[in-house]
Amino acid sequence: MANANIILSLVILGSLCSLANAVYKVGVGRADITGPPVEINFMGYANIKQVGEGLHTRVFARAFVVEDEKGNRVAFVSADCGMMGYGLKREVIKRLQARYGNIYHTDNVAISGTHTHGAPGGFLMHLLYDISILGFVPQTFEVMAQGLYLSIKRATDNMVDGRIFLATTTVLNANINRSPTSYLRNPEEERAQYEHDVDKTLTQLRFVDTQNNLLGAFNWFAVHATSMNNTNKLVTSDNVGYAALLLEKEYNPNKMPGKGKFVGSFCSSNLGDVSPNIMGPKCSISGNECDLLSSTCPSGEGECFASGPGRDMVESTQIIGQRLAEAALNLLNEQSQESTAREVTGDVRFIHQFVDMPNYNGSAYNPLSRKLDKIRGCQPAMGYSFAAGTTDGPGAFSFEQGTTTDNAMWNFVRDFIVPPTQEDVKCHEPKPILLATGRATFPYEWQPKIVSDQLLKIGDVIIAAVPCEFTTMAGRRLRNQIRAAASASGGIEPTVIIAGLTNIYTSYTVTPEEYQAQRYEAASTIFGPHTHSIYMDVFERLTKAMMRNETVDAGPSPPYMNDVMLSLNTGVLFDGHPIGTDFGYVKTQPNKEYGINETVHVSYISGNPRNNLFTEKTYFTIERKINEDRWKVTYTDASWETKMIWHRTNIILGFSEVSIYWNISPQTLPGEYRIRHSGEYKYILGGKYPYEGLTQSFIVKED
Repeated sequence: MANANIILSLVILGSLCSLANAVYKVGVGRADITGPPVEINFMGYANIKQVGEGLHTRVFARAFVVEDEKGNRVAFVSADCGMMGYGLKREVIKRLQARYGNIYHTDNVAISGTHTHGAPGGFLMHLLYDISILGFVPQTFEVMAQGLYLSIKRATDNMVDGRIFLATTTVLNANINRSPTSYLRNPEEERAQYEHDVDKTLTQLRFVDTQNNLLGAFNWFAVHATSMNNTNKLVTSDNVGYAALLLEKEYNPNKMPGKGKFVGSFCSSNLGDVSPNIMGPKCSISGNECDLLSSTCPSGEGECFASGPGRDMVESTQIIGQRLAEAALNLLNEQSQESTAREVTGDVRFIHQFVDMPNYNGSAYNPLSRKLDKIRGCQPAMGYSFAAGTTDGPGAFSFEQGTTTDNAMWNFVRDFIVPPTQEDVKCHEPKPILLATGRATFPYEWQPKIVSDQLLKIGDVIIAAVPCEFTTMAGRRLRNQIRAAASASGGIEPTVIIAGLTNIYTSYTVTPEEYQAQRYEAASTIFGPHTHSIYMDVFERLTKAMMRNETVDAGPSPPYMNDVMLSLNTGVLFDGHPIGTDFGYVKTQPNKEYGINETVHVSYISGNPRNNLFTEKTYFTIERKINEDRWKVTYTDASWETKMIWHRTNIILGFSEVSIYWNISPQTLPGEYRIRHSGEYKYILGGKYPYEGLTQSFIVKED
């Protein structure tokens, strides 16, 4: 009996120790945010020809919520989308407050985009960013708003006593600087402090419960999600999304993609000048080197395009994603030499302020003049080199990166739309203005003027939520500034994480030195040469106020524009099918037998996928026979191994077909399989009706 009491006492003591170590309440959640996969342009490359034709992977929002012992709470979301718009965040906060009251609000919720260039657009609510999408797309906006809300709701509902660990590792061969000549404009003594011209550090926050069960892992790494180039027309979460799928598959065994308790995310950071196309830029026809300053090729040698490490863009996406996932997995593996995790401790704080950038006046150290200068913002404007595009996705016409002089013809076109003032021209020098977006008001605001600046503090970790794409050195300087301000005001030496493309999107931010080069990133720094200096000033002030528990003025709210949105996108009028068939009719049956690494192709008479997005569901399933009465789903439309491609066969009569492809990987179990497609069709007299199609079964042979 005495031994039993001793054992019971030890169990109770151990439980109390576990609770004592539960510094926080933590929760993670995930939700589907896949928009219409067809007939809607993708957001990212601004390519009018990049219209969705189907689905490679679904896209998700992944969230974590942290609350300290005093009840201070923050929520962070990383979403598989190009970037975030404030109209969308405002709607998410509205839905959260309808459910939870004032627990969540603008100040303590941060929503960041991974920057995939392969997801449907039309949700940003500023004309310049939606114009290549043909305007606002309500269906995209709604599925994203609900999915973002659900990810935070699920994280909230999953909150438990837990702990947080931080770890870092170096990832080589996953990113390069796509504007190296601009980077070289930064002071030599500053560049000498860093080994590389891009950040190679992956920073991970690991969330566990009191029993050390893994709940989730969020990883920040600076790289553009542009392994899939502007010829891709299938919805994709790109390299960082694939990394997330691999990470979640490891800790959610036997679960379909997007399912399971463990949530793993790869989030954007200071990726402004950072490309995953690590083989570098070459002339697309000749294969020769591009001009380094202008990223152009001689006549007849093609466009200056950078490529990834694979044989094609899909394999390149896999390779970069695998390298990121392996780095994150090594950090999670406590036996790995890469595991250098330390526990995060301390209180939770947050601070937020809206800043009117064109009307900002202040002072900051000018690295060019090496003295304290007055700084001010400019009205938003895009430079000539913006139209040149990047080596990840070249632009149109004859524009070149590095352009610092204007052109009479293009100035005439610009002035026909809306002319800049002489003050604008002077303010933006040496940027020649191609689009005076800050002066354009028809039919509504073209680019934001009010930005969202935010800090989330979790113990000795500070997440700086920036509303744009900071370049490598711009991000390094901001991290150093925040770290120094936190040390001076709060006595801590925090790890500072840059969370890019958060809350509202305002294109790029480069250093003052990089601005002089006027490559794509500088031409897209919309508030002029002092943009970075303003952010340095604002975030230093916010850091000091947060560390001292001081409040700041909320600042002017961005305008409400939901009721003035313009859209040239039409809805689905009706669906039809050829005589003698019906919706779901299998037009192309599978072969009787397949081997490993072969591809199954089937097709169906279908309705338009926009009739039902099958959110949190799937347009198709690949099923394996278990016994005479049971088939098990083995792959869905969220699986990397599958693709769905839709096309119209008769526009007038509304006929269309959907093709499904399954690449049989070496991990596939042999056996009998079939493919089921689900959809909805729109009747010409109104109403939507479900249909289903099922193929004949087929055999996958042993390898």
